[in-house]
Amino acid sequence: MPSDPAVVAASVADRVLAGPPTLGPGRLVCVDGPAGSGKTTLAEALAAVVPGAEVVHCDELLHGWRGLPGLAATIEALLAPLAAGEPGEWVRWDWYADDWAETHTVEPGGLLVLEGVGSWSPAIARLVGVLVWVEAHSALRLERGIARDGEAMRPHWQQWRLDEQDLFARHRTRAHADVVVATD
Repeated sequence: MPSDPAVVAASVADRVLAGPPTLGPGRLVCVDGPAGSGKTTLAEALAAVVPGAEVVHCDELLHGWRGLPGLAATIEALLAPLAAGEPGEWVRWDWYADDWAETHTVEPGGLLVLEGVGSWSPAIARLVGVLVWVEAHSALRLERGIARDGEAMRPHWQQWRLDEQDLFARHRTRAHADVVVATD
């Protein structure tokens, strides 16, 4: 699929809205793929074309740089009440304070976009209307990440890349994607 975020967002929106609700009375899109591939840009474009769509950035659900293994359980805890038509909650990780911060509530209904590495897992597959996999060449992704976070974060990025590679291999996320987008 072309990588223009507006074009991809319109296509994904049409697809998810044409299908039945998958998350209680609402719908769920997961925008997954390796760090630095362009997931946030696509999620924001999707929210711009679907009025009232809510985006949850999964990097705010992580327990720091080594929090990826626990993310699936955190997402399940957010989605379970939504699937039952009840509000879901999540707590934001404050990267600067290195601690948990405020709690956010997600109301049932409408479109929820989960964006980030590990936003999809087999445990929530039944709740996902569309899974979008966003990818780019490894060197470009690392360049984007270092440009955003600074050279001092390179060791974290290097470990993170190993952690996400392991997660994607175990979940076979790309193989489950409904839409694949290359951004390089």
